[in-house]
Amino acid sequence: MRFPSLLLSTALTLAICSSLRADPAQHQAAFDKQVKPFLTKYCNDCHSGDSAESGIDFASFSKAEQVMTSGRKSWQKTLDQLASGAMPPKDETQPSAEEMAQTLEWIRGALADYSCDGPADPGRETIRRLNRAEYENTIRDLVGVEFKATEEFPADDVGYGFDNIGDVLSLSPLLLEKYYDAAVTIADKAIVSDPKSLIRSERLKNFKLKDGSKSDDRLTFASHNVGTTDFEVDAPGEYKISIRAFGTRAGDQLPNMHVKLDDQNKDFAVDATRGKEKDYEITKRFSKGKHHLEISFTNDHYDPNNANPNLRDRNLIVTSVKLVGPPEIKPDSYPESHRQIFVAYPGDEGITFEVAARRNLTRFASRAYRRPVTADEINRLYTLVAAAQADGANFEESVREGIIAILCSPNFLFRVEVDEAQGPVRQLTEYELAARLSYFLWSSAPDQELLTLAYEGKLRSQLDQQIERMMKSPKSTALVENFAGQWLQLRNLESAKPNIRQFRSFTPQLAKSMRRETELFFESIVREDRSILDLIGADYTYLDESLAKHYGVKDVNGEEFRKVSLGDKGRGGILTHASILTVTSNPTRTSPVKRGKWVLENVLGTPPPDPPADVPTLEGQKELKGTLRERMAQHMANPSCASCHARMDPIGFALENFDAVGAFRDKDEGQKIDASGELPGGIKFDGAKGLRQLILTEHRDEFVRTFSEKMLTYALGRGVEYYDMCAVDAIQDELERNDYRFSALVKAIVHSDPFQKRRTN
Repeated sequence: MRFPSLLLSTALTLAICSSLRADPAQHQAAFDKQVKPFLTKYCNDCHSGDSAESGIDFASFSKAEQVMTSGRKSWQKTLDQLASGAMPPKDETQPSAEEMAQTLEWIRGALADYSCDGPADPGRETIRRLNRAEYENTIRDLVGVEFKATEEFPADDVGYGFDNIGDVLSLSPLLLEKYYDAAVTIADKAIVSDPKSLIRSERLKNFKLKDGSKSDDRLTFASHNVGTTDFEVDAPGEYKISIRAFGTRAGDQLPNMHVKLDDQNKDFAVDATRGKEKDYEITKRFSKGKHHLEISFTNDHYDPNNANPNLRDRNLIVTSVKLVGPPEIKPDSYPESHRQIFVAYPGDEGITFEVAARRNLTRFASRAYRRPVTADEINRLYTLVAAAQADGANFEESVREGIIAILCSPNFLFRVEVDEAQGPVRQLTEYELAARLSYFLWSSAPDQELLTLAYEGKLRSQLDQQIERMMKSPKSTALVENFAGQWLQLRNLESAKPNIRQFRSFTPQLAKSMRRETELFFESIVREDRSILDLIGADYTYLDESLAKHYGVKDVNGEEFRKVSLGDKGRGGILTHASILTVTSNPTRTSPVKRGKWVLENVLGTPPPDPPADVPTLEGQKELKGTLRERMAQHMANPSCASCHARMDPIGFALENFDAVGAFRDKDEGQKIDASGELPGGIKFDGAKGLRQLILTEHRDEFVRTFSEKMLTYALGRGVEYYDMCAVDAIQDELERNDYRFSALVKAIVHSDPFQKRRTN
């Protein structure tokens, strides 16, 4: 179909859009005169009444203002379908170029009929429960305890493609019970209830000898030899290594035992004899973690034929090695998790049990609630502590009860933003902003630097510096795992089941490598602050040996991933990653439909509607013959299928040179693969390279806007609505001004009104 020139289209746009904003009556008149007759003539046969296709009922629209309220999503789909030429179907009566242009421009104008000059509407914000990943990360950073929430809690529901959406993060009785159990488990892991338990006394075992032999704990040195072992201490402090040993001397010289403890050396002249063993001790201050011990016999003597029996043999025998300590419990002797909770003890500087308990509760609750805790909240928590003390619990056991209560509090489990201000909209407090920022980039609680800036009222003025710091932090891998992992559907790889008889190269390990490739690639966009357009057009990736072989790339050896230039390998960007090609395939073959749908939905932001319920699948139509492309063409003969497949299939066929597990191929079922495609409107392209080029040139704005809206959805924990369009426009403009850098996207989102403000009603 041929459309009017750009000049005519622009003129129509200006005329219609100016009339929309200037006079709602003219807006309605244009709808009645131009758009409604168009819909009646070309659309209503399929899109009206209770059985309207795709759920779009044009007959229900009588007011132009409905486009921006109840019908925005339907009209956006309509615009996409009409503009692409997918609608009306080719076998139906077609509108003239002028009719199509007028209708398209009216819809564009109606969808754009929002003013960015007045007060911003930051949108509706549902209180958000921590999802499993956020809970797990928050406990790690708050307490220093590893807790596998993904294993202990039921799966979180998903909305808009993500599992951090407030509207779907419900709290069931089962989950509430599991939260209590988790709080008890975490408190027990974190807190040393009996300080005496830190005093360690155990025998060190598993010695390896230089001659290759091994010994549990008894070492017999009949010649020059060295026994070594490694051990770990959980708490830093001063420890003692006690070595029980005896020797046999030759002449006046005693057996010499050399002990090396990490970097500390000491020699002992072993004067003990059999039956009268002695303990030889070395003391050292240890840090938490792994340590190394060596015991060696350095003055062996062996002369079996000597006339004097006392000069024939000198030996060293170690009967046991014991680690003891620390003898004195000091604050740094406690594990990190304990020190995250306890900063004060009764008797410190003369303070009482109650004062010490309140200090600990105040500090921990303020970090857990992500804001200053109130005196009333501390009073209620201390009531639990005092009750435990009255029942005979010691200080640590008593405070433990308060910690469990904090971890079960809605103020910890939910990201609470309390509205006390007057007016329909308010700016977030700096503490609330810190929480939104940290859960966006880290999926975890604000660290001390963010909380300190919030306390000082300086966070908002230093946002860009903090964003840059946070993106460089190792904790930003959460953005890769949780945003990219869901946007790109990498989590679905775990459930992908390619037919192993057909695809023998596919193994669980290869699936892990596929996922890791995409994660490392996305991480490079974040860490190197690259253009988001590289997600589509980059000519590099990350491979280990197994994935390199799968791709046919040479000279990549070992399990370590490394950056690889793809050159002319036929790959580039996420569209040719095996991870995505696998999750968009069927078990026994590729699926141009799934791949095309994936691109439309996740890259171009124009998801097709669900297929009609009465249309059989391709596999269900046994009468179809020929190649996959030929069978798909026969399937499209059904008018109910044609319009959507006209958009999906050409995109999917462009990726046909990659099989169902992402390996490159030239043929399918013995036939040379045709990877060319033509979209409605006569737009032609060839293969994955042509598809990437098409997206980066003709559809760059659609990709940038789609990616921006996906990340804004993830950052806000809700879907993007019509009242967010001003913010999305500003984000897209900021990206363009900054060469589409990833950091520009993050900063634009964080500075946006939906992120910085909230409704109060």
